[in-house]
Amino acid sequence: MPQQHAVSPVDFELARQASGLTLGALFALSVRLGPGRIALQQGERQLSYAELDERSNRLCRYWMSRGIARGDRVAVLAENCMEYVEVLVAAAKLGVIAACQNWRLAERELYHCLSLVTPKLIHASARHADIAARYAGLAPGLSFGADYEAALAGQSAAAVPDACEPEDGVVILYTSGTTGMPKGALISQRAEIARAQNQMIDLPSTPDEHFVAWAPLFHMVSTDTVFMTLIQGAKVIVTDGFDAPALARIAVRERLARFTLMPGMITPFLDALRATGQPVAGMRWVGVMADLVPREQIAEVTRLVGAPYLNTFGSTETGLPPATRHTIAVGQVPASLNKVQSSFCRIKLVDADDREVADGEPGELAMRGPTLFSGYWNNPEANAEDFRGGWFHMGDVFVRNPDGTLSFVDRCKYLIKSGGENIYPAEIERVLLTEPRVADAVVIRRPDARWGEVPVAYVVRKDATLSGQALIELCRAHIAGYKLPKEVHFVQDDFLPRSTTGKIMRHELEKRMREGAA
Repeated sequence: MPQQHAVSPVDFELARQASGLTLGALFALSVRLGPGRIALQQGERQLSYAELDERSNRLCRYWMSRGIARGDRVAVLAENCMEYVEVLVAAAKLGVIAACQNWRLAERELYHCLSLVTPKLIHASARHADIAARYAGLAPGLSFGADYEAALAGQSAAAVPDACEPEDGVVILYTSGTTGMPKGALISQRAEIARAQNQMIDLPSTPDEHFVAWAPLFHMVSTDTVFMTLIQGAKVIVTDGFDAPALARIAVRERLARFTLMPGMITPFLDALRATGQPVAGMRWVGVMADLVPREQIAEVTRLVGAPYLNTFGSTETGLPPATRHTIAVGQVPASLNKVQSSFCRIKLVDADDREVADGEPGELAMRGPTLFSGYWNNPEANAEDFRGGWFHMGDVFVRNPDGTLSFVDRCKYLIKSGGENIYPAEIERVLLTEPRVADAVVIRRPDARWGEVPVAYVVRKDATLSGQALIELCRAHIAGYKLPKEVHFVQDDFLPRSTTGKIMRHELEKRMREGAA
C-alpha cells in the first residue's frame, strides 16, 4: 500500500500564509496593469490608478507619522467624495479600519458610533467639519481640503509594505440596532475580496463598465462595489448623493455596470433621463430591493435603460448573498419576486429552536460563506446570538420552494426599510415613551410609493393637548430625520391588538391600517 504522509502543523501554517490575499495586493495589480486608466472621477476631476496609488500611499505615511498602525480605527464623516475613496484604499493598504459614519444620525447616535470604535483620527469634509469638531475629545481631526492636501504633500509617495492579513478588518459599517443604537459591523479584507468575487460571478461586468457611487459610502451597496470596481480596474464615478439630473447625464455618457436605484429614487431618475432626450450609453444591471418597488415600475425602468432589474436580498453583514442571483428581465412585470441563492454560500432555514425546517415551511435564514462580516464591534452579546451554532442568523424568514427558489415571508425582528435605510421601530418607540403625556406607543410600517416603507406611530396619550407635531419634534431631537414617523395617530388603549402576554401585535395593527380601521 502507498505510504501515507502526515502534514505537519508547520506545513499548515505555511500553506495558510501562501493562500492569503489582500485588497492592497489586488489594487497594486490594477495599478500595474493600467496605471493610466481612470480610477476615480467626480465632476471634471479625475485620478488615474497611478495617481490614486500615490495619494493613498501619502495618506498611509501620514497616518504612520501619527502613530496609526494596523488594526487602529480612523473615522470618516463626509459625504461621498474622492478623498473618501482614498481613505478606503489607504486603510486597505495599511491594515487600518475605516469606520464609516452616517452623517444623517442625530448627535447622540453619532457620539455612540464614534466612541464605540475609539478612533485615532477623524477625517471630515468641510460640510461636516463643525460636527466633527464637537468630538475632538474622542480623537483629533483632519478635514478634507487644504489641511488634508498639506498633510499628503508632506509625505513620501513610496509604497508601504503590505503587512496585512486576510482577516484584518478594513471597514466598519453601522447597522440599526433592535433596541435603538447602531451596531458596528466589522468587514474584513477576506470578506470584501469574497464580495467582489461574488459580484464578478453572479453579476459579471467588464473593466470598461463603470460604477457610480452615489449611495452613501457608509452603506455596503457603495463600499463593496467600490472595492470590486478598483480590483477589476474599472472607474468609480463619485457623486455627492442622489442628484437625478447629474446621474442621468452620467448614464447617457458612460457605460455602467451595476447602477443602484432605490425606492424613492426611480421616478426622479426616469424623469431626468427622459429630459436628456438621449439613450443610456450602456447599462448591465439596474436596481436593488425589488420587493419595495411597484412591479409596473420595475418593467418601466428596465425598458428605459435596457438592463434587467436586480432581485436582491443581502445585507451589510453578508454582502450580496445570500440570495441575489436572480434578475428580472427587461420589460417584465414579475409575477413573483422569489429569490435565487447566491453563489459560494450555504444557507439553511431553521425554526425557533434552530432545527432545520422542511421545504415549504417558513424558517429563519442562516448562512455560511466567505462574504460574511467578522462580527459586531465590541458587542459580544449580539455576536453570540447571531452566530450561534456556527451560522450567521439573519433574522429574516423564508420558505424554500420545490424549484429551490426562496420566498421572503417576513422579518423575525420587525424592521422598516425606508429608501434603503433600516429603521427599527423600537428606537422610535423608546423616544416617544420618554414623553410623560404618552401612556403607550407602537410604530409600524406603511407602504409608500416613494420610499417603499415609512414609519407610522400609534400613540395612547394621557393628555388630550398633546399633538402629533410635538411628538415628531421630540423624535427630531433624538433620532435621524429619516426615522421620524410620517404620521402620528392617537388611539385608545383597547384599539391596539395585543397577544395573550400583552405584547402589541404589529402585523394585526398593519392589517387594521390596510383595512382603513386605523
